[in-house]
Amino acid sequence: MEGLLDHGLRAILTRVGGIDRCVSEFIRITDQLLPARSFTRVVPELLTGSRTAAGVPVRPQLLGSDPTCLAENAARLAELQPAGIDLNFGCPAKTVNRHRGGAVLLQEPELIHAIVAAVRRAVPPHVAVSAKMRLGYDDDARLLDVAHAIDSAGASELAVHARTKAHGYRPPAYWDAIARVREAVRLPVIANGEIWSVADAARCRAVTGCDRLMLGRGMVRSPGLALAIGAASGQGALRRDVSPASYSGAAVAALPWPRLVPLLADFWADVCGRVERRHRAGRLKQWLSALREAYPEAQQAFDALRLVNDPAAIDAWMLQITELSAQYQSAPEPEMFS
Repeated sequence: MEGLLDHGLRAILTRVGGIDRCVSEFIRITDQLLPARSFTRVVPELLTGSRTAAGVPVRPQLLGSDPTCLAENAARLAELQPAGIDLNFGCPAKTVNRHRGGAVLLQEPELIHAIVAAVRRAVPPHVAVSAKMRLGYDDDARLLDVAHAIDSAGASELAVHARTKAHGYRPPAYWDAIARVREAVRLPVIANGEIWSVADAARCRAVTGCDRLMLGRGMVRSPGLALAIGAASGQGALRRDVSPASYSGAAVAALPWPRLVPLLADFWADVCGRVERRHRAGRLKQWLSALREAYPEAQQAFDALRLVNDPAAIDAWMLQITELSAQYQSAPEPEMFS
């Protein structure tokens, strides 16, 4: 997700609907107190009530291993009125782990407890403090120790990615382990991992017992996924009047390609407004590469732009597909005769 799902794409995805809250990319906390601009650079939504343009709350995420420094930075962040503060204990990146951040801390439940407790004490009571974890580092032997550490330290909720650091992002996700966490702690638990479709959401809820889900790569690949899950759900379970056979294509049906194209154009405009010229094409291709898993049209677009790096040429291409999309959407519905 790094380098793609930032505030620009958050703004686009939350316009689609179905998303209740976003968590930002992590802000690395080392040994110094960051200025306010370090937080607003990663989470510019802090300048607009900690919400996207669509009104969806955004919770900034901090990553580090020093309880005191994290607490001091959380206190400064709280001055910006965030929609809560999230703590990252799940990042599997080798560079991050080598510098004692993310999933490597899952080997030290006592330190995790100290971090969560310090941050909780440092910010006002109305500022929610949540955490995200994986099942463990090399294995899940300390899974419940970590979950209890976060719970007893005063966190308001816990998102669990159903893989260890060693698993990386390889399927499957071990949802049954999330069920063990949910049964062992008092705080609300959010399930995460391998949720690509409405059917996956249903299975994940059934296995974990969690009503709430965290979506990551699935939303990038199928921007209509959250909307489709919401439409198919009723009080945390799938509606009985929806056929399971229809679940796999529900996300694309919720946001068909002609409706996605204007969002793609807005994404490109945003990238052109703030990304260095030489990196712009790569950002668009990165999202198209993910979208082609769900949309055949995205595969065609990716093929057309694979060797194109000139932003002007992409501008022309984008104008063409936007006009075609507008014509498609404005065409009258065909009449039916019997």
